[in-house]
Amino acid sequence: MMFKRAQILGVAGAAVMLAACTPAPVATTDAAPEYLGIQTALLDGDLVQFTVAMRGGNGAVDVADYAACAAAQYALIRGAGFARQVRTNIDFQGGIWRGDAVYTISAALPEGRKTLDAEVAVQGCGARGVPTV
Repeated sequence: MMFKRAQILGVAGAAVMLAACTPAPVATTDAAPEYLGIQTALLDGDLVQFTVAMRGGNGAVDVADYAACAAAQYALIRGAGFARQVRTNIDFQGGIWRGDAVYTISAALPEGRKTLDAEVAVQGCGARGVPTV
């Protein structure tokens, strides 16, 4: 059977549209979190990138928390008391959750809603068993 080019493109377009309707990975709650590591990179002055990876836990929620814990401890290490989330991107592939987060680190409380008091945050992370830098 011969297909015309428009028919083939139509089938490919439909496949792309169906793929877009595929639900996002569901958070896993049946396995204890396994923290696979944190990488930090100073981007510019007070802007720092944190890359984290983990398995299990509550998926995207735990990945974002893991990155926040890393940022809070990093702020304390650098002699700053606060961190403010700029952005966090989360991906799930091959059973591993990855987070790519950027935070500003500062000595004074920064403006914005997504700020962390580093000392309080690190204590909470320890209480929850979430590793830091």
